[in-house]
Amino acid sequence: QALANFVEASTATMTAALPARQRRLSVVLFLAPLLLAFRLNDVFIASRAPVTSSRSRYASDLVSSQHGTSRLQLTLCEARGGAAAGSLVVIAGPPAAGKGTQCEKIKDKYGFVHISTGDILRENVKKGTELGKKAKGFMDSGALVPSELIVDLVKDRLLQDDVKEKGCLLDGFPRAPDQAQAMVDAGLDVEKFLVIKVPDDTLVERGCGRRLDPETGEIYHLKFRPPPEEVVERLIHRSDDQEEQIRERLKVYHSQIDGITPFFKEVLTEVDGTGKPDEVFGLISEDLDKL
Repeated sequence: QALANFVEASTATMTAALPARQRRLSVVLFLAPLLLAFRLNDVFIASRAPVTSSRSRYASDLVSSQHGTSRLQLTLCEARGGAAAGSLVVIAGPPAAGKGTQCEKIKDKYGFVHISTGDILRENVKKGTELGKKAKGFMDSGALVPSELIVDLVKDRLLQDDVKEKGCLLDGFPRAPDQAQAMVDAGLDVEKFLVIKVPDDTLVERGCGRRLDPETGEIYHLKFRPPPEEVVERLIHRSDDQEEQIRERLKVYHSQIDGITPFFKEVLTEVDGTGKPDEVFGLISEDLDKL
C-alpha cells in the first residue's frame, strides 16, 4: 500500500503541468520498469522453490519422513557365514519343496531376519499402525490387500534396525507378477532371488505321504519320516495333502512364478531341491556366500 501511495504521488507531481494525453504516456513510462522488476523477482523466487513429486498413495508420508526422496538402498557389511548384512534375499518354491526347512537353515547360518508377509500384516494390524489400519480396511471388507500396500508394509519392515543390521530373508513374497512389478517400482533392491526346483511328481509323492498328529501338531511322512507305531492310528491325512489338491496348487504356483522371475533374472538362482535337506542347503550356501 505504501508503494502504491508513493507511485500515485510521484506520478501526480511529475505530470501535473502536462496535457492529459502526455500525462497518461508519462505514467506508463514511469511504471513499466517497476513492473518488470517485480516480475523478475517473482520468477527468481519461484525458481528456488523445492519441487515435489507424487508417491505411492499409501506410503508417501512414511517414505518422505524417514528417507526423503531417496531410493531404499540396503547397505552391505559383513555378517556371520560370509553373507552381507543388510542384504535382501527372497526365497520361493512350490508346495512340499522344503522351503521352510531351508529358511531355518539359512537363518541359523547367516543370521538373516526371516520375514513373511502374513506375519507383517498381522503385526501391523495388531499394533494399529497407519499401514495396518489401511490393510485392515481391505481385509474387513473381504477384499484383497493391494500389492502396493503389501510392498509398503514390506518396505516399512525393511527400514527397521534388525533388518539393517542382519539382512532379510523374505519368504512368500512376491506371490504374483503385479507384486514383483510393485517391488521394482518401489526400489526394493533384491540381492538374491532363490527358487527351489523340484519335479511335480516328486512333490506329489512328498505331499501325499504327509500325516499330521492332531495332538502334538507334529508332521510325519510315511516314507521319508515314518511315525512311531504308537501314534500311527491317530494320524490325519489332511485334505490339502491329497494328490488332486496338490497338483492344483502346483498349477497355480507355476503360473505365478513364471511371471515373477523375469523381474529378477539378474539375481536369480535356481536350486535343485531333489536332494537331502543338507545337500540342498549346500547349494544355497554356495550362492549366499558370494554376497
